[in-house]
Amino acid sequence: MKRRIIQLGIFCLLAGAVAVFPAGASQVEGVKFEPVHRTADQVLELSGAGLLRYMGFIKAYVGALYLPPGVDPSQVLSDTAKRLEVEYFHAIDGEDFGPATIEGISRNVDEETLARLMPKIEYHNSLYVDVKPGDRYALTYVPGRGTELSLNGEPRGIIEGTEFAAALFSIWLGPEPVSRSFKAALLGQR
Repeated sequence: MKRRIIQLGIFCLLAGAVAVFPAGASQVEGVKFEPVHRTADQVLELSGAGLLRYMGFIKAYVGALYLPPGVDPSQVLSDTAKRLEVEYFHAIDGEDFGPATIEGISRNVDEETLARLMPKIEYHNSLYVDVKPGDRYALTYVPGRGTELSLNGEPRGIIEGTEFAAALFSIWLGPEPVSRSFKAALLGQR
């Protein structure tokens, strides 16, 4: 029961209220996001950043989205390079990320897609470890390579597939994101 309460709390953290910042912002709540990120042969530019709050007043985390220059934000879930960085204000057990990830993906894909992607989702979830305040997870998708999960700049693993990347990024950027305001902030629309 305690574990379920913790998992619900993490999902609520993901779905909480948001303070948003305009596109090009490079600092949110004292957390700096570089204006450009280079990966493989891709140059990604900061699209937007925001602060996610739990219950309207507890700072959960800040996040930033990077896209290639000239990519229309409405194409964010297509087969285009992208990077999402999230820096945490609270400690979270690694095993608690999995249920929140599955819940977020299941809100944005049909049951058949979820079932087909489940082995990749489970592998991805196994890559999470405990985080402490100030730790930063990043998801970086490069077409033809896959989605890399890294913690504080150290790669944890890569999962291949455009469909998996779209499902994973849909947690924040899909039709049923954890927060519409946070999605708008990441896309630089607020």
